Amino acid sequence: MRPPLFKLASFWCLLFLSCSVVTPVASQFKAVKNEEAKIANRSTSKKDGGYSNIPQTDGKTGGAKAQRFKFDQLIAATEDFKEDYFLGEGGFGKVYKGHLVDTGEIVAIKQLDPNGCQGVREFVVEVQTLSKADHANLVKLIGCCAEGDQRLLVYEYMSLGSLEDHLFDPWPNQKPLDWNIRMKIAAGAARGLEYLHDKMNPPIIYRDLKCSNILLGEEFHPKLSDFGLAKVGPSGDKTHVSTRVMGTYGYCAPDYAMTGQLTFKSDIYSFGVVLLEIITGRRAIDYTKSAAEQNLVSWARPLFKDRKKFYKMADPALDGHYPIRSLYQALAIAAMCVQEQPNMRPPIVDIVTALSYLASLKYDPEIEPPIRKSYKSQSPQKSINNEETW
Repeated sequence: MRPPLFKLASFWCLLFLSCSVVTPVASQFKAVKNEEAKIANRSTSKKDGGYSNIPQTDGKTGGAKAQRFKFDQLIAATEDFKEDYFLGEGGFGKVYKGHLVDTGEIVAIKQLDPNGCQGVREFVVEVQTLSKADHANLVKLIGCCAEGDQRLLVYEYMSLGSLEDHLFDPWPNQKPLDWNIRMKIAAGAARGLEYLHDKMNPPIIYRDLKCSNILLGEEFHPKLSDFGLAKVGPSGDKTHVSTRVMGTYGYCAPDYAMTGQLTFKSDIYSFGVVLLEIITGRRAIDYTKSAAEQNLVSWARPLFKDRKKFYKMADPALDGHYPIRSLYQALAIAAMCVQEQPNMRPPIVDIVTALSYLASLKYDPEIEPPIRKSYKSQSPQKSINNEETW
């Protein structure tokens, strides 16, 4: 049986779903007490730097016990934060590769920058969020350190770096991500977001979904990371959480940026931007391009209106090696996610269903010719008409 079709409101474009019954659009969220208020009211004095806010007993984190590390242990693990071990830097601080002497485990160690844009509050939120989480598409927190003025987080090591590294800053001699891997990463990231929205108790709004926060393990298995900006979602009759606007320019939903009203649909918009980046190979914001092309969503919106131009949005690095049918469907998902009106964006459960279906369709470049050749050999109209039989 063919999967059901999902129509995009702004233009007619077809989308396959992976089952014969469409998941209900309205997701039901459990009424829970808002723990965010407790986080905000807890002490963040320099005396303990919020260390007392971390659960005193070992908590389950991804099936393993979260540990408390001494600073000396992490100095030893990184050879005093040797430059050779440096992996990258974000809003929280620098990240180093480490080798735990006691266990031999390879880890990633993130050290809070006291002069950075995040602080003790984000440290506490990260620990509390990941101490409750257990999902294959969320990075595992191994432990933390809060000693003196030092605040460090210890994670499982993700050997392939971030999605941003592969899309925009590839390593020397690194091949571009192929279509199958891109859809695998998109579907996995969506499943991680679904866990935060629908399966955690209380439900969590991620608030900082972007390519640099999607880490990749062996065989390009994706995991969401960096939960310092995460927020407990609205519960009961509440429709949103009013909060200071946080996040990354280019990924932030316009409704949230204008009103400060944070909802689960704010994350959906961010996911749509990430999906567009995965498909197009373009950054959310790129000031090296002309003014009309600097903002990815603004550049894509006119193209969404003409299906004949969809192929122009495929990443040139793919060199035409992608299934045109799946390209259309992936773009339809992205277009729905970045709708300006939040109520027009689909719930994460529907996105997971659709992307899981696309990820299950394995594209074989040896069998299917590059799309660019088919467009050269026949008129775009004829090529488009060949797809009318979906």
